[in-house]
Amino acid sequence: MKKILIAFLFLLSFHVGNAQKMTTLTYFQNDTIKLDLDLFLPEKTSGKKLPLLLYVHGGGFSGGERQSGHSLCRYITQNGYASATITYTLYAKGKKFSCDGILSEKIKAFQYAVNDLWLATSFFIKNSEKYAIDTSKIFIAGSSAGAETVLHAAFWDFKTMNLYDNSLPAGFKYAGLVSGAGAIMDLNLITEKNIIPMFFFHGNGDTTVPYATAPHHYCKTNASGWLMLFGSYSIYNHIVSLDGSGALYTFCGGGHEYSGYLFEKEHHIVLNFLNDVSSGKKFQKHDIVPTGKKNELSATYKFCD
Repeated sequence: MKKILIAFLFLLSFHVGNAQKMTTLTYFQNDTIKLDLDLFLPEKTSGKKLPLLLYVHGGGFSGGERQSGHSLCRYITQNGYASATITYTLYAKGKKFSCDGILSEKIKAFQYAVNDLWLATSFFIKNSEKYAIDTSKIFIAGSSAGAETVLHAAFWDFKTMNLYDNSLPAGFKYAGLVSGAGAIMDLNLITEKNIIPMFFFHGNGDTTVPYATAPHHYCKTNASGWLMLFGSYSIYNHIVSLDGSGALYTFCGGGHEYSGYLFEKEHHIVLNFLNDVSSGKKFQKHDIVPTGKKNELSATYKFCD
């Protein structure tokens, strides 16, 4: 009986020590939009400022909801981080976003989402004392459209692409990013000067967002919505060429359905990346994950044989 009581008290103390609270906050509002986020903070902290993870949901810039990031945020917060999942402008809602879309409109969808992430970042920088945030350790993560958002938020020129009366500190860089089936418009945006640690996971059979280098949705070159994208594999190889820190999980044969896999089912892998970066580790690692699936796209990669 005594042993049972001791075990119960241990479990209770563990639960209390890892308890967390969620608060919904408005991080930006003007005459036309109101943008909220759900912030997760540990109930008890050591008094030190916390690293922060900002999560951006997927949905083709036309759907999805911030609540899809709750399970990830809860897990990350249980392990010593602050975390938040944001609502952002779904500019593509009601618009064509595939091959028959309008290229300039597709780029605007990226731009509005990126600006909202910048606004959320600014919110936490301005309120870092209130929420005990370590502004040198702000990480960003996203799935699908959210992954494209975090990649462009990290590497687009802020002054050129900023849409609002907003500012970030001069020389600001995110501490690192996690991209689930994301891509970037131009590899040249990532340089030796602005590179940050990055972790990618992607199915190499993805026909929506290319795993390597190809048009969005593999559109034909005469399509009105033709947009070249550089996916996870291309970005990872670029990082290695710049001698930066990067990690890639390739789901062999997997399609776009793997865009949220680690965020939904393997939280600890995301946490390991955050911890490695926070501790200053250098890494270049490509993990091959079999899925039992195969298609024409995945068959071109011999490492999946």
